[in-house]
Amino acid sequence: MRVLHVIPSLSPQRGGPTAVALNLVRELNQLGITAEICTTNDDGPDVLDVPLGDRINYLGAPVYFFPRLTLPIGRDRAFLFSPALGRWLWQQIPTYDVLDTHYLFAFGSTATAMIARRRHVPYTMRTMGQLAPWALAQSQTKKRLYSWLRERKNLNRAAVVHCTTEGEAADVRRFGITAPTRVLPLGVYPGAPIDDASARLRDCYQLAADVPIILYLGRLHYKKRPDFLLEVLAGLKETPFHLLFAGTAHEPDYLEHLQSLVADWGLGDRVTFMGLVTGADKELVLQGSDLFVLPSFAENFAIAVAEAMAAGLPVVITPEVQLAPTVAAAEAGLVQAAELEVWQGAIAQLLHSPELRKTLGQNGRRLALEVFDWGAIARQLVAVYREAIDGHP
Repeated sequence: MRVLHVIPSLSPQRGGPTAVALNLVRELNQLGITAEICTTNDDGPDVLDVPLGDRINYLGAPVYFFPRLTLPIGRDRAFLFSPALGRWLWQQIPTYDVLDTHYLFAFGSTATAMIARRRHVPYTMRTMGQLAPWALAQSQTKKRLYSWLRERKNLNRAAVVHCTTEGEAADVRRFGITAPTRVLPLGVYPGAPIDDASARLRDCYQLAADVPIILYLGRLHYKKRPDFLLEVLAGLKETPFHLLFAGTAHEPDYLEHLQSLVADWGLGDRVTFMGLVTGADKELVLQGSDLFVLPSFAENFAIAVAEAMAAGLPVVITPEVQLAPTVAAAEAGLVQAAELEVWQGAIAQLLHSPELRKTLGQNGRRLALEVFDWGAIARQLVAVYREAIDGHP
């Protein structure tokens, strides 16, 4: 079986979706599937320093990169138009058995679906949370027009629409899509235990042993509400804590806005902006922190939540994170409406209770190890591909 994954970008700055595509393709190849990725050389405001047009090994996965021509559609210029990618897709799609597209409202996934129908190759689509009500409300006019012109047809003609949660599948149905859906979670790779992670992390920031570390891991994006988190913590200054923002800002002006809030609320010695954290540094942050927070407006799965649970961290999230029902059922954290006093109470409760943090964290790690296993997910995905190829989803 030959499978092609199409994603607009593999930039580390794109966060979880980049890791998802790379991990899936690596696992599929481990199972004997010939799986490859094609994408652009996008890297946020810059471009990746990679060969173009040739199959290369990129972070353990076979990838074809093509030059982007960024069009300002959406706040993060996510359309990523690439004529070279389009030409390559037209030529190469017939050589694959099934196609797996990531994202909506993007050139790569749109071109793949259109060409696949012309070339009679089955394709699957991943909505990546982009059909959630909050997401659809952003750049609403453009998305409505684009959906009317292309995206609804692309989705309805897909062999399968891949969703990561039941909530995401419900969003697909509300959007009027009739194509079959399959719900498969995403996975995590639990890191090797770091015995002295807490002490090492505190040493990096000269923090006392009794100061709990709150971790925000992910892009600094208004959707994820880091500004709300700062407002929450501004009301807890009588309680010891230190907040780590591990991630880059989607726009320089937004980072400056957050930094000004830190100053205005007198949190200068309580907050650290770490920037992008990867590899061993990311694992140290996960294992050395005391709790994870994500007060997002909307998340289809939130791979960072699963990573935090795999590291044994209790999580505090909003109901709009579609992994919330799973977290609540496993008692792996607190699911709280994004109201100021509610979140202040939830975080204060965990800051003052190491035992509760430990219990919730253990529950979350057990859940992550049992459910979010990349190998098992890849095997289920192969079955979905076979359904698509056979024409009986």
